[in-house]
Amino acid sequence: MAVENDEIDEAVVPIENSLEGAVSVTMDMLAADVDLKIKAEVVIEVKQNLMAKKGTETKDIKYILSHPQPIGQCRKFLDSAFPRALIKYVYSTAQAAKEVAQGEGDMAAIGSLAAAKEYGLEVLKESIQDSDNNFTRFVVISKKEAKKAERNKTSIVFSTEDRPGSLYRILDIFSLWDINMTRIESRPAKNELKIHILCGYKRAYRGSRRQGCTYNGKKKDFLL
Repeated sequence: MAVENDEIDEAVVPIENSLEGAVSVTMDMLAADVDLKIKAEVVIEVKQNLMAKKGTETKDIKYILSHPQPIGQCRKFLDSAFPRALIKYVYSTAQAAKEVAQGEGDMAAIGSLAAAKEYGLEVLKESIQDSDNNFTRFVVISKKEAKKAERNKTSIVFSTEDRPGSLYRILDIFSLWDINMTRIESRPAKNELKIHILCGYKRAYRGSRRQGCTYNGKKKDFLL
């Protein structure tokens, strides 16, 4: 990844969508693939749009390209308007727009108005997402630690021993320290038959409180 290779200082990546849930590729990357920190987060309202080369009519569209998240966010629209179109998943909405711009007139992409403008595409229909309440949480990742604040939202990754009550015992630590959890996700480990657990929590003050939780976790033979 560019941040890990020092090509750039920071990157903004999607981590959760209100319609489709966790962005798996980001979760897996942060859980196991890179040694990066989350510095900040921002929640943005997302509007998805159908775009194609100028002159393309909807009846001519045979292929629809986009990242899996936008495809999922527009599932009802696609099933209704393009029941026979073939869906092609690509790495990003920008890549989808680029491929459509370079392809034949039987392709369309789902993405932002900015992507349509960047690649000279015509917007065939705006706001095609299944719900107007479509928000995506993005996080800023970097090698540097977040600035110290009175109150931080913190994310941690850990794995547990394969025995009854393992997850309960470590989650009990949050309750003992009066820490409010906001989310919990499980992701498969890539190299062995176990899972990584990702937790997000508020009221996590950097310093003694977090160190105390980590200390207790280690005493209980958990990896944090």
